[in-house]
Amino acid sequence: MRKVQFAPEEHYHIFNRGNNKQPIFQNNKDRIRFLFLLLHNQAPVHFINLSRQVSYFVKHRVFNISDAEVNKIATKRYVELENFVLMPNHFHMTVFEKEEGGISRYMQRILNGYTKYFNTKYQKVGHLFQGPFKAVHVEDNRQLLYLSAYIHRNPRELQDWNNKEISFPWSSYQDYAEKNRWGNLLKSEVILSQFSDKTEYKNFVETSGAKEMNKELEIDC
Repeated sequence: MRKVQFAPEEHYHIFNRGNNKQPIFQNNKDRIRFLFLLLHNQAPVHFINLSRQVSYFVKHRVFNISDAEVNKIATKRYVELENFVLMPNHFHMTVFEKEEGGISRYMQRILNGYTKYFNTKYQKVGHLFQGPFKAVHVEDNRQLLYLSAYIHRNPRELQDWNNKEISFPWSSYQDYAEKNRWGNLLKSEVILSQFSDKTEYKNFVETSGAKEMNKELEIDC
């Protein structure tokens, strides 16, 4: 049984990594596919022909989803995605559960759907991820803020993105510090409403010390 029991109206740090620490993305099309699942599975709304959505994103840097479809997700969602980062062999996100069982349904759709796609594409079998996804309950607002900073600083682990994490395309950091690319599909205001402006939030992320964050968070991924 999972150590953390999910409950509505609570925030959770969700993360997982590749089995044996293997990469979970081979190229940007894989990342785009995972990103689509991350954003659009927050409600029981189903999309077909995801390959077409990936191709559209490659050309236009946005998904071909109508405002009506976005609103449908927003009104029926059982979770709210608050921030995220996709790293080569792992991912992190903060999720708010709106309905009982929401996070479990959300993550099942994402991980099962992506694993099936990945194994079919690369002719693999078995587990892509290292067991069930990990979850940590966010106990208070201080932890919520430092979790956001930790997630958005994650690309510093990558040589090409050290101190350039605000431009990392596979993270929600630029959506916080600049323009939110995903509109109502990313609930950034939970964090941003606690800062005077986006510049203050950016300064918070950049000046938060690693030791300070590790004291606030339970990280083992």
